[in-house]
Amino acid sequence: MPSEPSGLFRSTVMSIEPAWIDYNGHLNMAYYNVLFDRCIDAAFEVFGLGPDYIRTRDASFFTAEVHVCYLRELAETDKVVCELQFLDCDAKRAHVFQTLYHAEDGWVSATQEQMSLHVDMQAKKVSPWPEDVMARMDEMRQAHAVHAWPDRAGRRIGIHRAVAEQSAKA
Repeated sequence: MPSEPSGLFRSTVMSIEPAWIDYNGHLNMAYYNVLFDRCIDAAFEVFGLGPDYIRTRDASFFTAEVHVCYLRELAETDKVVCELQFLDCDAKRAHVFQTLYHAEDGWVSATQEQMSLHVDMQAKKVSPWPEDVMARMDEMRQAHAVHAWPDRAGRRIGIHRAVAEQSAKA
């Protein structure tokens, strides 16, 4: 974790809950998403998309796609902090990248790239962000644009046979 504030959105320090530890003795993969979700919820509150948004505007935001890279195990005693970089947005979508750090030692445990959609809860359809929300999102996007695009952002998953076969022949 950078020692100086990065200007990116940073969560509060979060704890690993005992029930989240799997039979391998480390944080189960599903709970990395819980930690990332808590960070994005806090970040999106900055845009006015907090718990009362659905009640006051009859709209919400849903996750459309997520890509997680698990880099280093977390144990029950570990504390973590999540940093969110707002990559892009358009009329209906928001694209973010998150990095989960060990809160004390600063190493990266996991990264997550996510695409969220704004949803009209009455119609249950994707709809445009309200102007005030879009303005705050665009402000964060511009502030975060000074940072390099994360290396893991935009990755795709798959077995690239042509590359693997070329390597085997060499």
